[in-house]
Amino acid sequence: MVKTETLEVPTKGHCDIVDITSEVQQAVAKSGLSNGTVTVFNVGSTAGITTIEYEPGLVNHDINAAFEKIAPQNGRYEHEETWHDDNGHAHVRATMLGPSLVVPFCKQQLTLGTWQQIVLVDFDTRRRTRKIICQMMGE
Repeated sequence: MVKTETLEVPTKGHCDIVDITSEVQQAVAKSGLSNGTVTVFNVGSTAGITTIEYEPGLVNHDINAAFEKIAPQNGRYEHEETWHDDNGHAHVRATMLGPSLVVPFCKQQLTLGTWQQIVLVDFDTRRRTRKIICQMMGE
């Protein structure tokens, strides 16, 4: 059986990291499925989904610093030359992180580690409301 829920998540942009674990867990519980997998998918090309230990040093500094080395905000991007905008780095970063994550669940509980949370990382240059699709498959 397949069940789908849509989450709307407000973000600040600029490598904003939002813990969405509880919202995904609620979607799993609401599905009525006991065991299966949930695919968590960001609709859009300037944000991504992953898991991290959601703690201040990692959230407020380390992740942003790492992405700044990989795809600097002030770098030169053909995307910006083509479209005359300012978010080329956001597209590159989101592509590297990826738009989705699959997490198993057992007895309606996500099988995450003790220090593992599901996060949305918004790399764009402005506030947005992100649409996240949670699609559960199971029994």
